[in-house]
Amino acid sequence: MATTYKSISLERTGNIYIITLQKPPENRLDVAACQELIRAYRQIEKEFGRDSEGAVILRGNDAKFFTTGLDLHERDVNPFVSSDGFYPLLATILDFPFPTVALITGHVMGGACLLTLAHDYRIMNDSRGYWQMPPVNAGLHHDGMGSLIRAKLAPQVRRKVLLEAHRYKGPEALKDGIVDAVAPPDQMLDVAIAWAETWKSKAKMGVYGVLRNELVGEALKAYQMNSYVHHRETAREPKIKL
Repeated sequence: MATTYKSISLERTGNIYIITLQKPPENRLDVAACQELIRAYRQIEKEFGRDSEGAVILRGNDAKFFTTGLDLHERDVNPFVSSDGFYPLLATILDFPFPTVALITGHVMGGACLLTLAHDYRIMNDSRGYWQMPPVNAGLHHDGMGSLIRAKLAPQVRRKVLLEAHRYKGPEALKDGIVDAVAPPDQMLDVAIAWAETWKSKAKMGVYGVLRNELVGEALKAYQMNSYVHHRETAREPKIKL
């Protein structure tokens, strides 16, 4: 793949691509990083071709952080950072026609939790890092914020995630159905690859993305509707920048 990237790296093993976040500090998601990820997913789609098997794994670059979410300070200079970066990224992943796996190597907070939920499967570090959506603590909201949570999580868990800002460690996240598996740090990648290997062939008939849309279409539409919108602000300015 000829495209070069600054905040991510790509490697391919068979019909599985591994995207590694590597943007200091803490793999924060600014517009540039989100746009790089969008280019990577679309380039991978072209590399695989239509009606072929394949899968993608997105991981952090160490066992401390997956990503701590959006760069909220970027909003100080550009009120449309989510419209130009984060929302299109979620829409791209929800629209991706191959199975996707989020390998949650370490801490993940805020919008980054939605990034993990946008993927089909989630594998989490069993001993380090936490998963937490704290918008209720920060006064933060964006249109469609609950759409992915409703699509992916049970009703009682939705309340814990969005209204209580519950902080999850790996084993509890597995129990509540937020992640599909947990693994020790030295085995996480192998487990994620095994999941990708198991499901990569499901894209061969060309309907994987169509069928996923039957499950998460509301969320996809919400993030497509908010992408690249500049005539209005689509997010409430946080009162606290966590």
